[in-house]
Amino acid sequence: MTITPTRTLRLHADDNLRVAVDIVPAGTMVETALARERIVRGHKIAVTGIADGQPVIKFGQIIGFAKRTIAPGEWIHEHNCAFDTFARDPEIGVAAQPRAILPDSERATFEGFRRANGKVGTRNYVAVMTSVNCSATVAKYMAEEIARSGILKDYPHVDGVIALVHSTGCGIAAEGDSFEALKRTTFGYASNPNIAASLLVGLGCEAFQIGRYKEAYGLKEGETFRTFTIQDSGGTRKTVAAGVEAITAMLPIANRARRDTAPASELMLALQCGGSDGYSGITANVALGSAVDQLVRQGGTAILSETPEIYGAEHLLTRRARSEAVGRKLLDIIAWWEDYTARARMSMNNNPSPGNKAGGLTTILEKSLGAAAKGGSTTLEAVYRYAEPVTEKGLVFMDTPGYDPVSATGQIAGGANLLAFTTGRGSAYGCKPTPSLKLSTNSAIYQHMSEDIDIDCGVVLDGVSIEDKGREIFDRLLQVASGAHTKSEDLGYGEAEFVPWQIGATM
Repeated sequence: MTITPTRTLRLHADDNLRVAVDIVPAGTMVETALARERIVRGHKIAVTGIADGQPVIKFGQIIGFAKRTIAPGEWIHEHNCAFDTFARDPEIGVAAQPRAILPDSERATFEGFRRANGKVGTRNYVAVMTSVNCSATVAKYMAEEIARSGILKDYPHVDGVIALVHSTGCGIAAEGDSFEALKRTTFGYASNPNIAASLLVGLGCEAFQIGRYKEAYGLKEGETFRTFTIQDSGGTRKTVAAGVEAITAMLPIANRARRDTAPASELMLALQCGGSDGYSGITANVALGSAVDQLVRQGGTAILSETPEIYGAEHLLTRRARSEAVGRKLLDIIAWWEDYTARARMSMNNNPSPGNKAGGLTTILEKSLGAAAKGGSTTLEAVYRYAEPVTEKGLVFMDTPGYDPVSATGQIAGGANLLAFTTGRGSAYGCKPTPSLKLSTNSAIYQHMSEDIDIDCGVVLDGVSIEDKGREIFDRLLQVASGAHTKSEDLGYGEAEFVPWQIGATM
């Protein structure tokens, strides 16, 4: 990366454009090109002529194709740069390296909740979950009644009672992708190490039958897991009363948990970006990638996801795949998404939002190249379906939509006990039971939304090194894992953001 006094960046020697760090007034000399118009922050200016139909290059990679000849000094955006498909050589495994793990004496630690199955939580919640939307109100009433009662003050080691409700569970096939995804998500949350105990409440006649769910996972009711249905319990009021009684019995059991020293290898970090902008792949995502590399060296796990937002960058990940099978699984998922969007009469390029585009991102190819940087530089160890339990250590990939709450829901169901979320436009987000650390891509949004964002990565543009910012992020993650609150937690975010992926038709 080179930076000029005019505050524009050339990110790779092969690029035919530069990115504006600050506003570039018309008439400003950028390399040998004279800016033909005002270029706003995060947007792109051509520094060479680009012929009609020729690739537009950023990060040394194709981000689109010229709709017409682009002259040096022109602003590059949707009016003159188009998305198109093109062949990408996956070169599976050519850059894969054995995982380098630090010796035990150099491992970092955090203070977490050790569970009976050996996993370690960063929070200690009791969850009320639902099998169907028909029981969502009852679940919320249970959690609200516990909050109103004031009983939680007697259990200082419990972070709260949360209602995780959703809008599906019926009107779907009783088998197939939608059903299996919901089943995995429900089990994944109930078994997430940040949950000490859970209650699952249904209506009774829904497609997602609680009895069938329990049988599938061999679940037995006990002190930390209970189920009810409204129909069997005799209606709304009786179900709420039974649920409150069950939660009240769970609280002293959950309160027995105490934080204890655990190695950073027990951390499973979900990676998210939302409200991305032209700085995302230059500052916050790259700095988070550096922190991910540190976590992997500690023996920990990081989950890269949002499949539509690695589209166009998947060949960079397959090069790092541990095996042919891992690389092919990722490519198969990409092919599924191409078919899925085509059947829905959409395009993979529908993904950049209006806010993304206002922030300087022109195509999904450009957005993906920046988003993939969150995954750092280590070997891709495994690829998982949505909400599957993550069992491999190191960098892994989970197939999820790009929509942040749906994506993060899958990651947390997979076992993530910590989440890092980068934003350039200012996403408002949190995800109970897993704390979410927010990272800004630019200093302006950090200052403007300082009550929502935890770390300013925009200072990378002012000379702070990626390595130093990565160390800061990693250290803050350890603090959060040990109980320090994130800003989204202090604001109360996290329950409404539970959004399981509805893959199939709603009938």
